[in-house]
Amino acid sequence: MSPTVLVEREGHLAHVILNRPEVLNAIDNALGQELGEACERLAADDSVWAIVLRGAGERAFCAGADLKARRDFTPEQWVAQRELFRRMFRQLRDVPQPMIAAVHGFALGGGTELAMLADFIVASDDAVFGLTEVSLGIIPGGGGTQSLPRLIGRNRAKELIFSARRISASEALALGLVNHVVPRTELLPKATALAEEILKNSPFAVRQVKWAIDRGADLPFEDGVEREHEAYMRAIASEDRGEGIAAFNARRPPNFAGR
Repeated sequence: MSPTVLVEREGHLAHVILNRPEVLNAIDNALGQELGEACERLAADDSVWAIVLRGAGERAFCAGADLKARRDFTPEQWVAQRELFRRMFRQLRDVPQPMIAAVHGFALGGGTELAMLADFIVASDDAVFGLTEVSLGIIPGGGGTQSLPRLIGRNRAKELIFSARRISASEALALGLVNHVVPRTELLPKATALAEEILKNSPFAVRQVKWAIDRGADLPFEDGVEREHEAYMRAIASEDRGEGIAAFNARRPPNFAGR
């Protein structure tokens, strides 16, 4: 059986690829397990400085949970899968490296939730987003009720989730759900180029910035500033800080080590 998640490396950049194109990269137990394990391995790998999350095939980034696999689930199987998926989404949230979601085609339900858990989204012009769970009698379970309001505002998020409406890439851009929309042929080059911009900087400092934003942005301002201070103190104690200042004063490119 082919792996349901592929990890490919280009130097310090890792590509995480959802690999069930025959079912629009729908999430079953195997994919949930493999994606969570891949995220844990990458999180612990200091040689990985940035990640691009994308889907295999031509039709979808991820169409959400595999509903056909759930057709004959017992209540116990629903509960077991729920725990597996909760762990997977938490493992994705806990990745300390910057992650870019490169989204094409369908990104529905859990697919939209996966994309929102990346640090930002680049979409092809044929991408379709939507938290459509209420049309099936369930609700978003991968953080969607929390991620979407934080990205586009509470009232707009309620409208989209309550109505189960699908939106185009252009509407997602206007709402602030995605950062960039490009033609399909430019999707991977655009995501890779953005990752390469990040890779020029200190990977240790970038991780600290991500930590400060994720841990502090939803706190009262002064509490958020305290999280920033904690991250700042870790950054100034790093080897990368010494290299960055030395390189600046020597007028040469820095050679960061990620420590």
